[in-house]
Formats: sequence, structure tokens, C-alpha cells
Amino acid sequence: MRNPAPWRQRYDGMLWLAILLGLFGQYLFLGRATGVSVPLYLLCIYGMFFYAAKGRLGGFERWRGQLRSGLLLLIPIFLLSMTYVLYSNPFFHRLNAIVLIILVTAQMMLVTKGGSVPWHRLKFYREMIRQLFVQPVLHIREPFLILGGWLRAGDEEGKERSHILKVLSGMLIAAPLLLIIVALLSSADGIFQSWINAIPQVLEQAGLDAVVARMLAALAIAVYLFCFMWSLLFPGKPRQAPSAPPEEEKAAIGMNAVTAGTVLICVNAVYALFAFLQFSYLFGAAEGLLPEGVAYAEYARQGFAELVLLSLMNQGLLLMGLHFILPAGALGELARRVLLSLLLCSTFVMLASAYIRLSLYEQAYGYTIARLLAHGFMIFLGLLLAAALIRVWVDRFSLAKAYLCGAIAAYVIMNYVNLDARVAENNAERYAASGEIDMSYLLTLSADAAPAMMELHRQHPDLAQLEEWLEDLAEDADDRAHWASWNYSWQRLRP
Repeated sequence: MRNPAPWRQRYDGMLWLAILLGLFGQYLFLGRATGVSVPLYLLCIYGMFFYAAKGRLGGFERWRGQLRSGLLLLIPIFLLSMTYVLYSNPFFHRLNAIVLIILVTAQMMLVTKGGSVPWHRLKFYREMIRQLFVQPVLHIREPFLILGGWLRAGDEEGKERSHILKVLSGMLIAAPLLLIIVALLSSADGIFQSWINAIPQVLEQAGLDAVVARMLAALAIAVYLFCFMWSLLFPGKPRQAPSAPPEEEKAAIGMNAVTAGTVLICVNAVYALFAFLQFSYLFGAAEGLLPEGVAYAEYARQGFAELVLLSLMNQGLLLMGLHFILPAGALGELARRVLLSLLLCSTFVMLASAYIRLSLYEQAYGYTIARLLAHGFMIFLGLLLAAALIRVWVDRFSLAKAYLCGAIAAYVIMNYVNLDARVAENNAERYAASGEIDMSYLLTLSADAAPAMMELHRQHPDLAQLEEWLEDLAEDADDRAHWASWNYSWQRLRP
């Protein structure tokens, strides 16, 4: 097997050193007082730096004395780092941490020719601030590009390592997605939020909170160190590391099946917990089994928008799962279909939850055209999900045709549902059951609502506003007497 090119070995080594330094850094500093750890860790950082900058030290200098100035900074850096070993003044310990970062950054810029002007010019320090805070962020994708190169080379270097890296890559991709999903689900449901809030307590009791904190700290340190070193080597605009030949890249378009499966498993695990809570509480809430301490109307209006947003987001995940996962054999294909089906089932639960919440809200606050449109939109989404479920298992089924035809049909149907009449009828039934009605809203409806409003006025003649409204509509109907203005809704109002 051919060894990787020298540049590839150097970048791989930089990333491994950054990971090791991340793990070592959290061990030295997280939850521990500083001491000999400071000079020791600086020594490790210099080891990574000289490994990364090999071949870039010395040689052509932008100005005389650049390399010498950088090397001379080793003296104050060493002396300041040793203060953490020799003394215990907390003021200078905090201040020296800032000074050491500044000196080390300036030194590395000098010896790698990273500064465009001498160190005694103001512009040099502007460039140094950019090197510390901006350049690492601009190059944040580089370690993940290297990781992607490892994944592509996995089959050549051993399937076991390849699968582990693919799973880890999937977990990294899933992490920000899960943060969004958990935030939306927590906002949507108070019970789910209480369970999420209990996780830190469980982790603390099991001693896992410290492990999670240390792993996050190690990841942050490793990514920053790698991006910092990379930006020293390539101070210009961010660029992609040399990768596979074009023909290999073309064949590798899409997400690996193991990585994608890891993402889908993580997402489905969160959705499964939410679905369990919905069956326990919300669907029972329709029969009055509300969570303790939660008012009926308050629970009804929680989370409708978030659940609909998640349903739409899941449609995006579904499309990615259908079209951007690389083939992985019969077993991998079956796993992909099952995971996508579970995602769709979870989305069905979310839509049902949102539908019931809106129904409860309408019972408490009345019916409006916007709320009925929201009901129709959720039914439409449910039909799209049913079509998507067919597409998951039947490759020849055209999802685009189904979506477009469904959208046209749904729009036509909503025009013929006669929303104004439905709103008037539902609010009349609510008034008969509860004695509550939003008359100011009802009086904004069109002539389509007139038959239901007439019936409401007949049953409740005390609603004087209705009589005035109907009389005004009758007058407007007379104004439309010309044959060219004939309309069925207005014709019913004419005597």
C-alpha cells in the first residue's frame, strides 16, 4: 500500500497532535489550579508548532532581524511561565496568562513570517489580534476536511478504524442539529423541557457531567490549536487542504451511510423520547389528563409553531436521506429505509401533537380563519409525509410529482371549504357550549358566513350586533343587483 504524500502526513500529524494537546490541556487545567502545568503545556504547544512549521523557519525575512526578534521572545516567555511554578500572586497569574498569549502569538508570527510589518509597528498588533481571534474561526473547517480525508481513506487503512471515524463524524454532524431540535422541543412542551433540565442532575449524580465538560473542553482546545497553527501556515484566505483526485471526489459526493445512519439514530432517539411523552400527556390532555400544575389554555397554546417548524425541518432531513446518502449494500440500504421511516413516524406524532394543541386552543379562545388554515396546512403536511413514506420504500415513486400535485389539489380544496362559514358555525357551537364568543372577530367575516350567522341570531336574538351586521350585508347585496355582479353568497342575502 502506497504511503500518503508528505503533505498529507504533516497535516494528519498536526491534527493528531492537536487532539492530544486538547486532551492533555483539559487534564492539566480544568478544575485544577495552575502551577508547573503552564510551562509544561507551553513546551507541548511549542512541540506542535515546530512540527507544523518545519521548513518555514528562517530563510527569507520580510525585514532584518525578524527571526532573531522572534527567538529572543523565548526569554520573557520562559521567565513568565516559570512564575506559575515559583510564585503564587493571583493578580500576576491572571495578568501573565494574557501577556503569555500575546507574546507567544507574536513570536510564532515572527518566526513563520506571519507579520507584514516589523513588530514595533501598530499594524503588527492589529494583525496579531486578527491572528488570535479571526483567523482560527475563518479556518474552522480545515480539521473537518482532514477528517473527511481520513474517512475517504478508511477502506484502504482498515475497516475498523474507518467505521469508528465515520460514527464519530456522524456524531459531530448530529451535535448542532440536536441542539436545535432539543431547543425547539423544549420550547414546545413543558414536560419535555423538565426531562431535559433533569439530565444535568442525572449526569452529576453519575459523575458524567465532569466527563462531558472535559470532552467538550478538549474538543474546543484541539480545534482552536489546529486552526491557529493552520492559519499561521496559510495566513491568506481560507483554502481547502489538498484532497483526493477529481475523479475520486466525484465518486464520493454524498454522505457515507455509516455517518448518515449515526445522525439519523441520534435524531430519532430524541424524537422517540418526545413521542413517548406526547402519548403519555398530550393525547391524554384531550380527555382532561393534563400535566400537574399546567393550565388547560396554557398547555394548549404551547409549542404549536415549534412543532410545525420541526416537521418542515424533518422534510429537509428526509430529502437529504433519500438523495445524499451513498450506497452501502443491502443491509445498509435496509437500515437507511428503516431510519427514514422512523423519522417520518416521529414527524407524524409531532403533527398530531400540534393539531391537538391547536384544537385545544380553539376550544379555549375561539375559531379564526388563520387557525383553520393552520389545521389545513397540517393535514397537507401529513399527506406529504404519507407520500414520502411510500417513496422511502418504492424507489420509482416520484416524490416531486406527488408534492406538486398535492399542493395544487390542497389549494383548490381550501378555496372550496368555505372557511368563513366553517368559522361562523364552529364559533356558534362554542357559544352554545360555553357562552363565550368573539363577536368583534365574527363581524369581520364575509357574506359566506351569513347563513350560519342568521341561524346564530335566530337562536340567540339577544346578540343585537348580529342583526345590525346582517342588515348591512343585505344593503350591500342590493348594491350588487346588476347581473354582472351576480354572486351566490350575496344572492342569498337578497329578499
